[in-house]
Amino acid sequence: MDMHLQTFYIDGTWQPPASKRIIDVVDPATEQVVASIAAGTAADVDRAVKAARKAFDAWSASAVRERIDYLKRIDEGFARRKEDLCKAMSREMGVPIAAARNIHFPSGPAHLREAIKVLERFDFDELRGSTLVAREAIGVCGLITPWNFPINQVVCKVAPALAAGCTMVLKPSEISPLSALIIAEILHDAGLPAGVFNLVNGDGPTVGHAIAAHPDVDMVSFTGSTRAGIAVAHAAADTVKRVGQELGGKSPNLILPDADFERAVTLGAQRCFNNSGQSCVAPTRMLVPRERVEQTAAIAARVADATRVGDPGDETVELGPVANRVQFERVQSYIARGLDEGARAAAGGPGRPPGLDRGYFVRPTVFVDVTPEMSIAREEIFGPVLCILGYEDVDDAVRIANDTPYGLAAYVQSTDLEAARRVARRLRAGNVQINYPRVDRGAPFGGYKQSGNGREWGEFGLQEYLEIKGIQGYQ
Repeated sequence: MDMHLQTFYIDGTWQPPASKRIIDVVDPATEQVVASIAAGTAADVDRAVKAARKAFDAWSASAVRERIDYLKRIDEGFARRKEDLCKAMSREMGVPIAAARNIHFPSGPAHLREAIKVLERFDFDELRGSTLVAREAIGVCGLITPWNFPINQVVCKVAPALAAGCTMVLKPSEISPLSALIIAEILHDAGLPAGVFNLVNGDGPTVGHAIAAHPDVDMVSFTGSTRAGIAVAHAAADTVKRVGQELGGKSPNLILPDADFERAVTLGAQRCFNNSGQSCVAPTRMLVPRERVEQTAAIAARVADATRVGDPGDETVELGPVANRVQFERVQSYIARGLDEGARAAAGGPGRPPGLDRGYFVRPTVFVDVTPEMSIAREEIFGPVLCILGYEDVDDAVRIANDTPYGLAAYVQSTDLEAARRVARRLRAGNVQINYPRVDRGAPFGGYKQSGNGREWGEFGLQEYLEIKGIQGYQ
């Protein structure tokens, strides 16, 4: 892979960049540079888009069976490169190696297999009376992905785009580009026709903007912060292209009075801290009956104190560092702000965990005495910080849960499934999970409000990459 760090994958080959500018990749556990990648320009994006446009007609006309076969070969490639991908993720964004193998890596093959399942049953043509409703590939797609779940975020866009018959230009995060370069190698080794998949590394203001604004890009699929998503939408507006966005979140976790609190709080805290809190769907606001706040804080604090933070290469470590210095400083500023606003740290707090004097490590932190208007209860922190809020009754809990500009995910815990279902219906979020279910890759994934628009995963993700044509008088 090292030979490809200074090149881009365009039109089926590894090509030199237009500029000599580079971006350093820093290991967040050591704060040391571990690689340097080429930084793309608008000229590189233009070459990639031209290659994708040239490949589109043939690829969009390919047989569904042929696309399924390619997806299967890509899946086989993932199996062969598993350890390479896991080590790359651990180096570039600090995920513990055990979590890389058991949580991050499986998401790639899971999305590929879900895309295959969908293709095997999906009807691209549907006759309605005398009108044929045809679903056709939308065209050249720009895919802009974040650093927090590198494999998941890349594959949940690439797999349905390929399945739909689209060609594409991928810009992975410049913070986590190493795993994306390996994915490009996997796609190349699977024999995809030249130009179907292209990769240009670089930063958002340069490469991301060039992709979003390019007149020959028909759709942009973006995952990242709400602020960056707004910038992408502005750049795309002049060419009236489709924009799919999966943005920020501040997900509530409603623990109803009848819940098994030991289980509900323990798993909720673990899910909040998972991936060092760097998950858009992390249940960061735990809502509990007011009279059970202290009990909840004690359980969550035990989880925080027992969570092993340290070297991502250690098989027993559960939490690595946050991904970069900017993120570390952001999380630290929110922890300080929470204390300034009057919240109390039941666990964790400012600074690194004991014994870690370098690396972007954050103490898993539990805040209590949190009120809904505090910034730590309203703004996405993207770190291992849990806020516990009390509610008076279920109506009050729902009101607090929905009192947010975000609407990506929400969680409900109860031993009464019907009660949980009723509450789930009232929550203004695109994904609601009852009693911590297993991940369903066929479920629609996306948000309400400022958490974005459009849906990913399964059939819903495939449809994002399709246009609808009505041919009247067809029969």
